[in-house]
Amino acid sequence: MLRLTELKLPLDHPEADLRAEVVRRLGIGDDEIIGFTVHKRSYDARRRGAIMLIYTVDVELRGSLETGVVERRLAHVGSSPDMRYRFVAKAPGALKSRPVVIGFGPCGLFAALILAQMGFRPIVLERGKAVRERTRDTWGLWRGAVLDPESNVQFGEGGAGTFSDGKLWSQIKDPHHYGRKVLEEFVLAGAPEEILYVSKPHIGTFRLVSMIEKMRGTIESLGGEIRFGARVEDVRIVDGRMRGLVLQDGEALPCEHVVLAIGHSARDTFTMLHARGVHVEAKPFSIGFRIEHPQSLVDSARFGAAAGHPLLGAADYRLVHHAKNGRGVYSFCMCPGGTVVAATSEAGQVVTNGMSQYSRNERNANAGLVVGISPADYPGGPLAGIAFQRHWERQAFTLGGGDYWAPGQLVGDFVRGRPSKDFGDVLPSYKPGVRLGDLSTALPDYAIAAIREAIPALDRQLKGFAMHDAVLTGVETRTSSPIRITRGVDYQSINTRGLYPAGEGASYAGGIYSAAIDGIEVAQALALAMTGE
Repeated sequence: MLRLTELKLPLDHPEADLRAEVVRRLGIGDDEIIGFTVHKRSYDARRRGAIMLIYTVDVELRGSLETGVVERRLAHVGSSPDMRYRFVAKAPGALKSRPVVIGFGPCGLFAALILAQMGFRPIVLERGKAVRERTRDTWGLWRGAVLDPESNVQFGEGGAGTFSDGKLWSQIKDPHHYGRKVLEEFVLAGAPEEILYVSKPHIGTFRLVSMIEKMRGTIESLGGEIRFGARVEDVRIVDGRMRGLVLQDGEALPCEHVVLAIGHSARDTFTMLHARGVHVEAKPFSIGFRIEHPQSLVDSARFGAAAGHPLLGAADYRLVHHAKNGRGVYSFCMCPGGTVVAATSEAGQVVTNGMSQYSRNERNANAGLVVGISPADYPGGPLAGIAFQRHWERQAFTLGGGDYWAPGQLVGDFVRGRPSKDFGDVLPSYKPGVRLGDLSTALPDYAIAAIREAIPALDRQLKGFAMHDAVLTGVETRTSSPIRITRGVDYQSINTRGLYPAGEGASYAGGIYSAAIDGIEVAQALALAMTGE
């Protein structure tokens, strides 16, 4: 098979034109092509009046033509890589112990799946509830302002990724094509097949729920065990090696190989691990607000007259501004046609996040508008970032009225430094609700100054971004983990053998896709360690 990249065609090109472009690029006859498949389709919208589709295709030719084509060294033509997934180990017939996976978000899900497929019959410990029960509890906060600290947007089957846009792309390097394994498993579980070839695949919350249930069933059918309501209270470490866990019900669970896939909101677990001597260090993250605009405004700004085209869908954006005070301001976790959601996991705090469904047909677009910070901004040791997050989340709770409503402000008023009293054309999507006021005390002064400077500057990148009636909702603090549980090249904690820090919580991923890939890599490392290979 040959792989052709950078095949460019107009947005509304006839279907036959793609085959014709393949023939032209290769300089062969049409009858010499056995067939081809689209590996990836993206678009180039830099010229709104001439949007182009960009294809990567895999082509099968007759006879020995492929060798000749490769030898000609044509631009953007090469051999198709082998993207098949291969298991690195197989569990022995009699396991001395079973591996344990703590956390059942994207990272823990794929770690458990790969271990199960290799025959290791993993035990999964999830502090929250099964996904459908968890969904009901999450809606309890959104509709009734009632928080369950163990069952919410952060905790429960599927992890934080369940209540998100379901984005399945990342800028990470993936030389072994583990991402293909992730996408194929999602398709087997019910995701649309288009995620295998569109450039920015996504699924959406409602589909994720049923998919996660199917994948759980696969793990269980292969001998895995999933325990819900199983919060890890303590770890037993002897001579720098994992020996067991203590669960919230008092059960002592002996184990020597543990995947730690707890997500970046498991603050109590971070504290416990640090107290037990596991190496933890502070790391940079970002804080800010959610910003909402009409999706139609974003579509028009990005696509011009082509806005609404079915192949383009709801437009997204990625914006960056370097402020005069040295802070970087950027859009984060942009959700086209989505909603802003209440994402706290602790009582008396307000946290925002973004979510969308597969259709992406909600009226508003939203994104985090965040400022980069570092441990220098929150000195005090490895866990100081957690205290920093909590401070601003409690402040948001107070500013919002103390009942899980969020504080908000119109963009125009925020830039001008005056409180907002009434909504304009943009109605915020955050539930239970948004109370307008003044967000100037919702974040540190340096963050407020940087965002105020950034908004007019970003309007020059995306026309309408500084729209007066656009809404800021506070606060976005959990962009990434405030700590790193450092691991070595063998994927084990640098000072605790048998402990495999993984995913977003340990700071080795950022989003569903990269977390799932990290789960695969950690599962492989653990399997090799258990089999002595």
